[in-house]
Amino acid sequence: MAGRGTGLTGFARLPAKPAAAVDSSALPALESIRLLLAGKRIALLTGAGLSTDSGIPDYRGPESAPRSPMTYQEFVGDPANRQRYWARNHIGWSHLRHADPNDGHRAVAALEERGLLTGLITQNVDRLHEDAGSVNVVDLHGRYDQVVCLACQRRYTRQMLGVVLEELNPGFLQAALDAGMVEAAPDADATVDDEELIRSFVVAVCPACGGTLKPDFVFFGENVPKDRVERSYAMVDEAAALVVAGSSLTVMSGLRFVRHAAKNGKPVVIINRGATRGDDFATIKLAAGVSESLAWLARRLPAP
Repeated sequence: MAGRGTGLTGFARLPAKPAAAVDSSALPALESIRLLLAGKRIALLTGAGLSTDSGIPDYRGPESAPRSPMTYQEFVGDPANRQRYWARNHIGWSHLRHADPNDGHRAVAALEERGLLTGLITQNVDRLHEDAGSVNVVDLHGRYDQVVCLACQRRYTRQMLGVVLEELNPGFLQAALDAGMVEAAPDADATVDDEELIRSFVVAVCPACGGTLKPDFVFFGENVPKDRVERSYAMVDEAAALVVAGSSLTVMSGLRFVRHAAKNGKPVVIINRGATRGDDFATIKLAAGVSESLAWLARRLPAP
């Protein structure tokens, strides 16, 4: 990921936790999943619950704080909203860019390397799957290491924008640290209570045309690009089963693949600590830690 480990200022690394031992109560379900998937190539859909062991908060996990993400319409419709968003994003990104892949991400990469996956669909924008070595990945909601100009469609790295924002806002990140960042969401939007600090933030524009810059990921109220959806459906169609790991499936962008697999008679396995909108479609639902469950399966599933 562009810029990880190169410092702007002040924010510590977020070392990934090693996968915990699988709780003994989860072993019967994991063994059932192993038997169900043995000899099959699978499509894998991952969500924010997979990155929590990398220090990135979940959106809707059992211990997550309530969130009200800014919508696309709010972002494009009001300069004050863009100022608020970019101020919070600059704080959150400067924190979350230090995250490393965890054992769950490495387990997914190992499954792909052994030929067990038809492909990986991730709802996460953190690029940790790619950092762990996964190759055939659909970043369904985009990626937070890039920004795009809404006027001319030029793309820039978030690292480059970070340098520009530092130049425009000297001392801002240290002031944010002093004010106290409550929490950063998985899309790098930070919760900050200091309204005066937010109003002081200077927003960068596209260096080529002066247009509005937006993180290159899908906001709420914005559609997932059609080519990503089609490629994801192809992965599910090629697979003999679909595994969902760490997603509540609250939004249709992920739930549609569960419905599609179930409609076509393919087993659906869901591993998530909380309830999901796809539970009624699941052949097996396991309420357990995602990283440790994927690591357990990666060690035990035979090659197809």
